[in-house]
Amino acid sequence: MSVEKNDRRNFIGMSFGAVAAVGGIFSLVALKKTWDPLPSVKAAGFTTVDLSPIKDGELYQVEWRKKPIFILKKTADMKNDAKRDVVVGGARYTVCIGLCTHLGCIPSYKGGQFVCACHGGIFDVSGNNIFGPPPRPLDIPPFKIDGTKLVLGETGPEYEKLVSQA
Repeated sequence: MSVEKNDRRNFIGMSFGAVAAVGGIFSLVALKKTWDPLPSVKAAGFTTVDLSPIKDGELYQVEWRKKPIFILKKTADMKNDAKRDVVVGGARYTVCIGLCTHLGCIPSYKGGQFVCACHGGIFDVSGNNIFGPPPRPLDIPPFKIDGTKLVLGETGPEYEKLVSQA
């Protein structure tokens, strides 16, 4: 009779352990799914811009991750900057996050310069700070070139090259 009680007690203990292990595994899977970003959030991380319709000297603005992105197609008379220019199909572009590096204001494009009205910061056509309190050039967002399209939010070899030169 004592052996029968031990067998029953061992069986109940093993059963409880198995149920607890299965429940723990399901809990861990559910926990991981709550930590993963939603598909809508992942999709919002990338913005594709077709550069082919942009005219010379035109400033094109898009939004990426709730930030303004300035894309300026340079004309032949605009100063080239090998450290910051994005070259796509022979055309040179300035691609930068449109937030002043001083306090985060949105500069406007006037007369071949980006001008921040808040504190008088001025950036050239390549996004380099040339006057005022901004401590550094306009930031370049991560990008990848796909033919004539610019994919913002994905790092490509062109972006890696610009970052290594900066």
